[in-house]
Amino acid sequence: MIHIIKSLKKHIGTVFIIVLLLIGQAVCDLSLPDYTSKIINVGVQQGGIEEIVPKVVTESDLKEILLFVSDNNAKEILGDYQFIDYKDKNNSDYKKYIDKYSTLKKESLYVLSEDEMESDLKKKFDQALLVRSIFTSSEDEYKKIQEEIKKDLPESFREYDLIKIFEMMPINERDSMLKKMDEKFQDMPESIVEQSATASIKGLYQNVGMNTDNLQTNYIIVAGFKMLGIALLSMIITIMVGFLASRIAAYTAKNLRNQIFEKVLNFSKAEYKQFGVASLITRSTNDIQQVQMLLVMSLRIAIYAPIIGIGGVMKALRTNVSMTWIIALGVVVILGIVITLFTLVMPRFKKVQKLIDRMNQVTREIITGIPVIRAFSNQKHEQKRFEKANTDLKRNTLFVDRAMSIMMPTMMFVMNGICILIVWQASHSIDEGLMQVGDMLAFIQYTMQIVMAFLMISMFSIMLPRANVSANRIFEVLNTKISVENPNNPRNFGKRVKGLVEFKNVSFRYPDSDEDVLMDISFTAQPGTTTAFIGSTGSGKSTLINLIPRFYDVSDGEILIDGINIKDVEIEQLNKKIGYVPQKGVLFSGTIASNIKYGNEDMSDNQMEKAASIAQAVEFINEKEKKYLTEIAQGGTNVSGGQKQRLSIARAVAIDPEIYIFDDSFSALDFKTDSELRRALHKETKDATIFIVAQRVNTIMNADQIVVLDEGRVVGIGTHKKLLKSCEVYREIASSQLTKEELENA
Repeated sequence: MIHIIKSLKKHIGTVFIIVLLLIGQAVCDLSLPDYTSKIINVGVQQGGIEEIVPKVVTESDLKEILLFVSDNNAKEILGDYQFIDYKDKNNSDYKKYIDKYSTLKKESLYVLSEDEMESDLKKKFDQALLVRSIFTSSEDEYKKIQEEIKKDLPESFREYDLIKIFEMMPINERDSMLKKMDEKFQDMPESIVEQSATASIKGLYQNVGMNTDNLQTNYIIVAGFKMLGIALLSMIITIMVGFLASRIAAYTAKNLRNQIFEKVLNFSKAEYKQFGVASLITRSTNDIQQVQMLLVMSLRIAIYAPIIGIGGVMKALRTNVSMTWIIALGVVVILGIVITLFTLVMPRFKKVQKLIDRMNQVTREIITGIPVIRAFSNQKHEQKRFEKANTDLKRNTLFVDRAMSIMMPTMMFVMNGICILIVWQASHSIDEGLMQVGDMLAFIQYTMQIVMAFLMISMFSIMLPRANVSANRIFEVLNTKISVENPNNPRNFGKRVKGLVEFKNVSFRYPDSDEDVLMDISFTAQPGTTTAFIGSTGSGKSTLINLIPRFYDVSDGEILIDGINIKDVEIEQLNKKIGYVPQKGVLFSGTIASNIKYGNEDMSDNQMEKAASIAQAVEFINEKEKKYLTEIAQGGTNVSGGQKQRLSIARAVAIDPEIYIFDDSFSALDFKTDSELRRALHKETKDATIFIVAQRVNTIMNADQIVVLDEGRVVGIGTHKKLLKSCEVYREIASSQLTKEELENA
């Protein structure tokens, strides 16, 4: 995964923007529970009155309130208010407030001039409001309290209301009573004091002439619209993050595919054999898709989850510290579930990619070999083989999917259990006045955000190992050392001699083999000559000519072209000198023209038609309705084996190379076409060096030299006549293919 992280350096600016956006989204999401709490606590329970200090109060009401505050505190509180005299109608402040507060017409007002009042004064003000509300309320509960207070007073005072009694008290007695009240308020929960104070403030605002119903409605509507705005902003940020994360992941996946493709194009046959075609396809498709999904998840969840988790914990602690044990319990339970599933599922996740490789391999083999399968009536065997690979993949995937499907309901059960536990615990705190309903709902939301953060991290952790396996498989390809590489200081081919090929003591063994398959081979092929290779099956004919275009590099010795070791020139320059026709004709999807022009797209039509004529392909091409524009299906499945070979030969002839390599490329041709093709080749390629691998003696009888191979060694070099006399292996091959008369006439 380190390589994947390094690949994000190109997108560091975008990643930084994503991080900032996710921080913004987390701030939005964390602020929503706060608004829920305020709507319930302030909007519903406090009637929309947010401040616990009245912004405006009548002169008579303020005097009553200040009766329950010490003289020093009363002076400080009055200092925070601006006095508006109802008699002074010419005053600019009077004109400013007369439209807002109708009571100003008949009574003076005090308007809060400071935005903030000292916290200690606020607390005294709260207590004073609470006492006043107790002394003036007509509710049954408060009436009982009033009666209890009057019992302790002299009988002559009982006919007055408590406010009047308190006003008539000597200052010393009043201060003494205020101290006793302060001591009782110390034990009372702050939330109860604040709620009672705000209820009293509602009455004060009504006395001023304010519409308190509108105040409550406006508060709820404004808070609701703020929540909608925050939710909308969070949604926009989520879309933007998703867009940017998907863009980065898609570009990274595209670059990885390009890198793998470029790497594979430079692979030698040894690397293809190491990985296998099916595995390379899986690595460049399914594995990259896994990495792409992980990148999207990383940029969206792996960054967001810790931010929302930490923020949720901080917010929850501010809401209520006593219930943090519930959060810890929820996190521990979820982690326990995740670790259990992680332990069970992880080995299966790692196995998935190998099973997909196996599935692709079996499918590819069966589809490619359908004609052979049908010819041998072996459909049932191949069906069983496919069924086994398919069942193995199904069982593994089914186990993973079932385990993951259990995870979400279990998590939801845990989350709902946490909610019930919070409600149960909070209900006691609410009953005791230690907590408000809005705070409980906010705490539930913060807890869910924390739990969801851990859940997201857990889901990401489960995806990580599978993607890590895929990433390792991708970079296993990208980090593979190519066995056939360009030289550091390349040389150029000489200009005097063109097409001279020399094998000097060449030996070769496959990378995974302990024995040489070619041993001490030496010969020279001159320009304008044909060199043929013959031998029994497995003697090393195809392996030998595959060394010339460097499909493999020699283990010992050297191969020279125009006097230069082929390892000392660039592979591209080497390939330009060679026209290669493989044993199995390979065509690409497109047209006949695109296949013949494959080596040079800028080739003229005349040159293309000439190459087709030499390859004896003109006759069947002209029979096609669209001629050279006839579509070729993938793999050339809509042309016969002989036609495929002729088009492959035309493709090699069209680039007019100095060296031709025909790896048993005439095996699908009839005798007449073979003969005509060889005559045309001999005429058009008389200055080129030609290598032919053949199984039939009559196709190479006229070669300038024939190299006879037996178990990787050269056992004879010469013409047909010479080898019949001097080489026992060649004579045996010829005797098995030619009649007695043909051998005598040779």
